[in-house]
Amino acid sequence: MKSLRMLALLILVPLSGCLEVEQHPGWRAGEYDGKPDNLPSQAYYSGDRLAWNAAISNRNHLQNEYERTSP
Repeated sequence: MKSLRMLALLILVPLSGCLEVEQHPGWRAGEYDGKPDNLPSQAYYSGDRLAWNAAISNRNHLQNEYERTSP
């Protein structure tokens, strides 16, 4: 009985890697067949890159511990 279990294990363990599902996106005519993602500046600031960069810079300055503490 024990040898039967070992034999089943020796057969099933190597085959478990063969069951992987395809994870690549669909392609049609060499192009990605899906919705294009907008850049964050296009999604939140109507395409104004300078406003987006200013918001990110402002957030970084507010999170900087050296600028928040006084000497």
